[in-house]
Amino acid sequence: MSAHVDTFVRDNLPPQDQWAEMTFALPELQFPAQYNASSVLDVAIANGHRTRPAVLLSSETITYDALLQEASRIAHVLTNEFGLVPGNRVLIHASNTRLSLPVWWGVFRAGGVAVGTMPMLRAHELAVILNKAQISHAIVDTHRAGELEAARPLAPVLKDIVTTDDLTRRMAKAPSSGAAVLTAADDPALIAFTSGTTGTPKGCVHFHRDIAAMAETVSRHILQPKPTDVFIGTPPFAFTFGLGAGMVFPASAGAATAICEKPGFDVLADTIAQHKATTLFTSPTGYRALMKQDKAKLASLHTCVSAGEHLPRATSDQWFEHTGIRIIDGIGSTEMIHIFVSARGDDIRPGSTGKAVPGYEATLLNDNDEPFEGEGEGRLAIKGPTGCRYLADERQKNYVANGWNVTGDIYRRDADGYFWYISRADDMIISSGYNIGAPEVENALTHAAVAECAVVGVPDEERGQIVKAFVVLNSNASVTECALQDHVKATIAPYKYPRAVEFVAELPKTNTGKLQRFKLREPK
Repeated sequence: MSAHVDTFVRDNLPPQDQWAEMTFALPELQFPAQYNASSVLDVAIANGHRTRPAVLLSSETITYDALLQEASRIAHVLTNEFGLVPGNRVLIHASNTRLSLPVWWGVFRAGGVAVGTMPMLRAHELAVILNKAQISHAIVDTHRAGELEAARPLAPVLKDIVTTDDLTRRMAKAPSSGAAVLTAADDPALIAFTSGTTGTPKGCVHFHRDIAAMAETVSRHILQPKPTDVFIGTPPFAFTFGLGAGMVFPASAGAATAICEKPGFDVLADTIAQHKATTLFTSPTGYRALMKQDKAKLASLHTCVSAGEHLPRATSDQWFEHTGIRIIDGIGSTEMIHIFVSARGDDIRPGSTGKAVPGYEATLLNDNDEPFEGEGEGRLAIKGPTGCRYLADERQKNYVANGWNVTGDIYRRDADGYFWYISRADDMIISSGYNIGAPEVENALTHAAVAECAVVGVPDEERGQIVKAFVVLNSNASVTECALQDHVKATIAPYKYPRAVEFVAELPKTNTGKLQRFKLREPK
């Protein structure tokens, strides 16, 4: 039975005939009818982890007992001082900080629906999310409160803004114990907004059981963490990749999360060394940056995970040569909450994303949205214990086809069932009848002078489209358009080379660091 008094989110879910088919094939995915995601903290304590470190900072360690007490205090403050009722939405507009984990767990514990936002969003961007999700309460880093105050006139639904300084003061007077609201396993717990790589962000609704499901699939079967592990990474908790990596996965294992208290890959390397972090989550860009740091600072790592963008084989091989660790690649999506195709250990084939994570099914669809078996190329489609549910958004019909979640990625499946990334469906360039994947050309643009690049198709009267590369050069480096074209021709089939090259100072990206190709396609 739902505990939600405020039923806005459930009332604005897509019709069930537009949902993907849900499957719960593993015993660990059989959740009780009444389940609150924050109960993972109660379980950690019941499993003997009360005094174990849950959060590691430069000068402080928070145990599981203290983390649960702080989450309970926050739930009390929200409920008793700000009138939150189960089902109300709570915006969390903050960096990964000392208070982040108790805030997220506290919102879940109170029966609120958490809505994380990237820290750098501006007032007009925040207003879009506030109005879309009809958010009444917000918890914000004190120094970011100005953006939310500026958003208020654009989103009058926002009733209470609680700064982290104010929350800390109120927590000191709140009781440190209290049971979690007994939500239904399928009560909404999270609205995760997509990062806007293709335009207007979409609100992806996830239930309490979905938050647990990501731990019982990719974490349990691919990461296989132990209580002695220390997780660390760059993704914000507002990004579901970071929510799993920094919050849900370690808590489900009784492990610790190390918080980087400032941005920067030098700080990340130092924090890995200080806390002897074992399990790292970042993007391919992050791994390339860390290879410029002192290798000795990375010595404690044994598990490294990449997601958020395609992991080029060159980066995988370079990291392996540098550290002796083979990166676990994975594809996930905000719609599915976390990774659903991956591989670990000896099952990793560099350059391949892997196979379906236990608990999920993966297939390829042909042009008629029909699954096919064996080798071939098609659109990746997924079923499992999580699935796409857009909040009041007609684009639901674009993501789900015949019961499958269709991610928008083109993959090749080999004879052994491994999936190999080709491109995003909208990144496939058709030039003179040839299909050319933009990421393949980007991988071929690996050159000493190139810091990063992006490839798109642009209209051409003769060929329909041509390949165009946008290139950012390393500082003090120089290279000609012709030299880069020749480099690509020598690396991959010559017809795939970029017929136009534009040198730019930077590439357009979202706040999570994802490339916004659609902006490169816009006419100038």
